[in-house]
Amino acid sequence: MSFAIVVLVMQMELRIRDLREDADLTQKQVADYLLCDQSLYSKYERGVRMLPLDLAVRLADLYKVSLDYLVGRADKRN
Repeated sequence: MSFAIVVLVMQMELRIRDLREDADLTQKQVADYLLCDQSLYSKYERGVRMLPLDLAVRLADLYKVSLDYLVGRADKRN
């Protein structure tokens, strides 16, 4: 994995956790929204598992942010 990809993955981990906390949601609530198990969602937040694109799109919709913001490619939410 290249350094740039590692940095983007690390930023996304922080973003999805921060967005969830800002929305006062639990990991379980977000996992239910994504139709996955809470333990799997936790792995996405911690960067243990890569977040699939379809789930990234659903998270961007949930938090009303752009995909670029979600993955750390932009600093503006929209």
